[in-house]
Order: sequence, then C-alpha cells, then structure tokens
Amino acid sequence: MATAAATATARTGRTRMKTMSSHLQWMVLRNCSSFLLKRNNQTYSTEPHNLKSRHSFRYNGLIHRKSVGVEPAPDAKGIVVVLKKRTGQRKPSSSSSRISIHRDARATLRSLRNIIRKNRYRRDLRMAALRRASAILRSQKPVVMKKKRVRAAKAP
Repeated sequence: MATAAATATARTGRTRMKTMSSHLQWMVLRNCSSFLLKRNNQTYSTEPHNLKSRHSFRYNGLIHRKSVGVEPAPDAKGIVVVLKKRTGQRKPSSSSSRISIHRDARATLRSLRNIIRKNRYRRDLRMAALRRASAILRSQKPVVMKKKRVRAAKAP
C-alpha cells in the first residue's frame, strides 16, 4: 500500500528532500559559523536577517524558516524589509523577498508592524525589527547644527 506522497514522487520522478530542523542546524552552526565574532567577552554575529547581531538561536536568521531583516534603503531614504519565505529553503538566493518602504517614520513603523503581523512572521522578532528600523530612520535624519551663540562685545 503506497502513500500519497510516495505516488506523487513516483509520478513526477523526483525525490522529496527534507530540510534539517532548526535545532539541528543550530547545533552545527553554533561553534563554527563564518559570521561569528567574539569581542569583549560577547559573541556577535554578522549574518543577514539577524536583527540584534547577537549569536543566539532566537536571533539567527539562517536556520529559521521564517525570519525578518531590516536594512537601510540604497538611496538612504527609508528602509528595506527582507522577508524569508517558507518555500525554497534549499535555494537561499531565491528564498527571500524585499519590500522597500519610503514614508515618514510613523507610517514606516506601522507598515513594518503590519507586515510582520499579517504575514504571520515570528512575534518574538517584532519589537527587535521595529527598534532596528527606528534606529535606521533616526540615522537618516539630517543633523541640525546648533547655532553658536556669540557674546556681545565688552563695553569700554
């Protein structure tokens, strides 16, 4: 008696590959990642989709099926939200989609919150994504130079 998956693979001639669980991938990547940085008794990571740049299971963007990344826009106005799709896990180059947002800060943060919520991405990353986006938007704001106060000349 054949299962439906076995008949589907027999019909198409393809074999279905299973991806490793995120916990198993973490055990492999934990000590030997090329993105690993150890500085000041802290362990950091420079990988994409890592919102806090912290080397930990929760914030790792490579091993989870759904992850969020926030980057500055190339024209230095707005942000680009990088979402990792659930499909195409074996093809990392095509497994992410990019959404650019060019609006004021409040509308940008609201749309980022809605993207994470409506697409059912990980709720534990929502606040980290909003903080990263807020820091990027704050850095893109023009700096207003304070006018140097000039003292009046002394009376003779």
